[in-house]
Amino acid sequence: MMSELNIPIIDISSLFIGDVAGTESVAQQIGAACRGIGFFYIVGHGISKVLLENVFAASAAFFAQPSDEKQKVLYSAQSGNRGYVPMKGEALDPSKPSDLKEAFNIGFDIPADDDEIHAGVKFRAPNLWPKQHEFRQAMLEYYTAAWGIGRALHKAFAMNLALPPTYFEDKLDRPMAVLRLLHYPPRPEHVETGQLGAGAHTDYGCVTLLATDNVGGLEVQTRDGTWLKAPPMPEALVCNIGDCLMRWTNDIYVSTPHRVVNPKGRERYSVAFFLDPNPDAVVACLPTCCGPDNPPRYPSIRGDDYLQSRLDATYAKGGLIG
Repeated sequence: MMSELNIPIIDISSLFIGDVAGTESVAQQIGAACRGIGFFYIVGHGISKVLLENVFAASAAFFAQPSDEKQKVLYSAQSGNRGYVPMKGEALDPSKPSDLKEAFNIGFDIPADDDEIHAGVKFRAPNLWPKQHEFRQAMLEYYTAAWGIGRALHKAFAMNLALPPTYFEDKLDRPMAVLRLLHYPPRPEHVETGQLGAGAHTDYGCVTLLATDNVGGLEVQTRDGTWLKAPPMPEALVCNIGDCLMRWTNDIYVSTPHRVVNPKGRERYSVAFFLDPNPDAVVACLPTCCGPDNPPRYPSIRGDDYLQSRLDATYAKGGLIG
């Protein structure tokens, strides 16, 4: 099936039930999408409607709190990419005015006495939790489910790239993945030139899983530079390739610019899961993605160093990295 934007709709249920032929078919479909538009919808992912509803309800309740309550769990350079990002706190397109949205980030959940925290590993910190009934439980349940889907997708990536299906497993077993709650206010009557809910950008990690409400606002840039709307699909997740996986695949897979335009007269909520690799994962050209006529295009880099370089630019305008 195809959406009206020609984004493939892929049933990934075969990845979870051991269906060899089905898994190979899914891997081919995903690989084609990753080489093409860089976006695809997934169904058959196993996340229940009830869990999605609980997460969206908890998200809306959090953002409805007074500013001083949200400030108690404020994002900072010391928070390990966790916590509350205020309205206009970041600029996904640093060349444009700050984004008209607020967000809350939840990372890989570890205790304060974890060895990696004591060792000063980047992006290792305890999560910041608001004092909100059942918020933590719902978010960690969703985080775990989305992480499982992301790892399953990497099995398909590996198969499509002629690698062992488990190739990425040891690079994603303690990831820098972030579950991000997002709230976009209705579009103001007056905005700065070029200001959007989320400025045009490509995602930083390996793959993004996005759940949206029915309001819309996501736009995807086609290869010829045209911006087209990506319509919401009930209970489907929108997936797209990030720059880290594009780098790993030597540009065989492509990350696609996208943005969010605040809708008129309506609030918009979405929930994004960004799967970045382990901090110490070495992001280097995959052995099946280079050769004598196609040398590696990027130097090797640690996963945490790469993510740090991208976040520094994003938060510079909002003053949250100092």
